[in-house]
Amino acid sequence: MKKILQALTLLGSTSIICSAMATERPNIVLIVADDLGFTDTAPYGGEINTPTISQLAQQGIQFTNYHTAASCAPTRAMLLTGVDSHLAGVPNIPEAIPPEQAKHDHYQGSLSHNVVTVASLLQASGYHTYMSGKWHLGKEKHQLPFYRGFERTVSMSDTGADNWEQKPYLPIYKKANWTADGEEFQLPNDFYSSRFLVDKTIEFIDSNAGDEQPFFAYIPFQAVHIPIQAPKEFSDRYLETYKEGWEVLRKSRQANAKALGIVPADSDMVTMHTNSDWDALSEDDKRYNAKRMAVYAGMIEAMDFHIGRLVDHLKSTGQFENTIFIFTSDNGSEYNGQDRAQGMLQRFAMSLQGYSLDYDTLGEKGSFNTIGPSFASASAGPLAYYKFYAGEGGMRVPLIIAAEAISKSARISNAFTYVTDITPTILDLTDTKAPAQRFGGRPVETISGRSLTPLLNQESDRIYQSTDYVGYELGGHAALFQGDYKIVFNRGPVGDNQWRLYNIVRDPGETRDLSSELPQQLQAMLGNFEQYKRDNKVLPVPVGYDAVKQTGLNGARKLLKPSLTILLLAGFILVMFRFAYHQRQKNKQT
Repeated sequence: MKKILQALTLLGSTSIICSAMATERPNIVLIVADDLGFTDTAPYGGEINTPTISQLAQQGIQFTNYHTAASCAPTRAMLLTGVDSHLAGVPNIPEAIPPEQAKHDHYQGSLSHNVVTVASLLQASGYHTYMSGKWHLGKEKHQLPFYRGFERTVSMSDTGADNWEQKPYLPIYKKANWTADGEEFQLPNDFYSSRFLVDKTIEFIDSNAGDEQPFFAYIPFQAVHIPIQAPKEFSDRYLETYKEGWEVLRKSRQANAKALGIVPADSDMVTMHTNSDWDALSEDDKRYNAKRMAVYAGMIEAMDFHIGRLVDHLKSTGQFENTIFIFTSDNGSEYNGQDRAQGMLQRFAMSLQGYSLDYDTLGEKGSFNTIGPSFASASAGPLAYYKFYAGEGGMRVPLIIAAEAISKSARISNAFTYVTDITPTILDLTDTKAPAQRFGGRPVETISGRSLTPLLNQESDRIYQSTDYVGYELGGHAALFQGDYKIVFNRGPVGDNQWRLYNIVRDPGETRDLSSELPQQLQAMLGNFEQYKRDNKVLPVPVGYDAVKQTGLNGARKLLKPSLTILLLAGFILVMFRFAYHQRQKNKQT
């Protein structure tokens, strides 16, 4: 904060500076949406009503070239540590790691103890640290956030869960794993995820009000991860919004993003081959899909509404002016299922889990809702691909850093930034030292991310130079960023299993492959990627690896493991009993 204030003083923004702020360490509120597409919010070109997020954008720096992993747990590991996901022990979500990789210690899918969370560092430097939301970095007691630097917690450990009640959203889980301060926790009867998470955050903040210690609040929402659910009053506002289909929406968002300066005015976008023809759908399918997207929009607006409640609370308690907000998403939009309404088989299968797919109650308690590939593509538009894939639509997401102290220099930054940059930025803003080679008596990995404060202070227009590179791999999908360029490899069947080269500053939609025009650039970046793999101990995926199938297989093994153990034990006892019986008969005969 001190660096920001000094920079603003030089810019002549002295009217917002007071002596109290100059000496007081700032509060930090880190907000992470789940599976939020690049243009879902209003400041990035979306039609969804997000006044709170829009206000934060107007009071801060809005990043348009910020990247994460294309899946939740790896992003969260890097976000909270500043270390590459492979070195942090979370190269993929644990549910999708194949046995060939899981035999290695750094491929467990849970946050390793060779990394330090930003919460631990802030706690050691005098901060209160709170977390309310999705964790997904380990379920064992010692892996919970309460034991990774957070003073007060209420957290969910799975990939996702129902937003209305305490139940799992997929049959790979026996229950929805919620804990509070390290112990199992029962959700209240009036639970709705976004409201509840903000309520708990306010409760935690108020519990230490007046002790003059700053706080760090981490709020990883469930919105808009499946099942996509929202209060009816939010969803109903969008019932007419999406009736013209995904192509109209994609083009509208592209135009808005250009007008706002989010993407270049002369940039283009591709039409994903997974997109369906809206006009070829039946009227029933059009109506159903439009409501699926309406619930999606309603869930985002509901999240924004509850973020607004937190902002209002901080204002009413005199804490807003000394609070820095960081808002982002863990990855791009996710599609699940298909673009047509689910058939009888799918409806029957969902009913076995206690879910309805009925149009009338879609998004409400007891319903299960997703968006298909075409609306997911529109949600990520004008970028290519979506969650899980290394295309920009899977990796490029919103990032806003806002504070009263930087409101008069608010602007858009197109500098390349990466998820590992968040932790060093928070440390810089709070005057907290990064860990050396050891922390808490144990060796730890060095933070690889870079502080964004030179961008916040307008000391520089980029923090990564043309010779610097950032590598990435997840489930066989891969990318490397260097300067304005990106090489990317997307596996089939959606990807083409080919390395491509793009200038993602001029062409964020990845529409023009430069591989043949710039072969030396491609080869140099491929060489850097090989070095990245060696440095970060990246393992190859097995031949034929499919993340969705692997998740199902792993889930089935886990659920059946107790039954198989009992079965094997019973079989062993039966064999031993038969052996003893035959031995006894043999003895009688002799």
